[in-house]
Amino acid sequence: MGKVLLLAGALWGIGALMKTPHGPRWVMIGLLYLAVLFAHVALPVDHPLVVATGGSLPAWLSFGAMVGVIYLYREGLKKLRARATPDPQPEEDDAFRPAELERYARHIVLREIGGPGQRRLKDARVLVIGAGGLGSPALMYLAAAGVGTIGVIDDDTVDLSNLQRQIIHTDDRLDMPKVFSAEAQMRALNPHVTIRPYHRRLTEEEAPALFADYDLILDGTDNFDTRFMVNRVAVAAGIPLIAAAITQWEGQISLYDPAQGAPCYQCIFPSAPAPELAPSCAEAGVVGALPGVVGAMMAMEAIKDITGAGQSLRGRMLLYDALYGENRQVNLKRREGCPVCGAN
Repeated sequence: MGKVLLLAGALWGIGALMKTPHGPRWVMIGLLYLAVLFAHVALPVDHPLVVATGGSLPAWLSFGAMVGVIYLYREGLKKLRARATPDPQPEEDDAFRPAELERYARHIVLREIGGPGQRRLKDARVLVIGAGGLGSPALMYLAAAGVGTIGVIDDDTVDLSNLQRQIIHTDDRLDMPKVFSAEAQMRALNPHVTIRPYHRRLTEEEAPALFADYDLILDGTDNFDTRFMVNRVAVAAGIPLIAAAITQWEGQISLYDPAQGAPCYQCIFPSAPAPELAPSCAEAGVVGALPGVVGAMMAMEAIKDITGAGQSLRGRMLLYDALYGENRQVNLKRREGCPVCGAN
């Protein structure tokens, strides 16, 4: 009997190392017990397997009965305790925990945000497309601000060349999928928010169902095909889209929302420019702090849009020149012939 108990202990230990839940571990031990019973019933008493398992059939049946009694006793005791002790009142969804009140105190004292605005942030669901240069600071500040549900989708892994500007990732997470690296950093920053990582490339077939779970989309991707696709799906769903782009020393950002009278992305950029006119960061280079500035602007616009504070960039584009420290704004209008949101 001792050998069987040692084997059961080994199964439990292996399950613990593999972080298997208790239920499946008990199932494995139960199957082992049933196998021992079957061996004692089906095989002769002098069979090597019966001898190896030790004891006898009555002994094993008594052992099982004893374990069953102990289990029933513990379950009965739990039910008696539950009846004797009233259930604690569940915390209302609308209530902030004391730790959250202290964490968001600097928001709550702002008259433009206050308690109601922080409540709206907690209830908000924001999807960030891309966990790279722009996504990194945007995700960090969304988590720090207390946005209740943050989704992030990206199919890439952390590379050493990313760390010059993608501050959400670290050297010890090289080769890790970016969405899981970002998830770890956001959870470490704020355990009160829900993170939904999607380690895959966003496709037009999947995008409508994914976008339906969110109130606001942030696009930090670096290619026009994905930007156009994200814009099409966001417009069809009536979801506001904050999109930004960077190259070398310059960045731009706007909030595209045809449902509120603002243009969509393709109103402003009808077609992709020639490749030589819009090289990637790998080809043209980018100063490390630039995505930090523009990505933080994306988070800022998201916070304003969710809380209703101030004036958003809906219908305006902000152009930032880091090399000369200059900002410019351009008013944007919808284009009637736009194939995505135009009159036709």
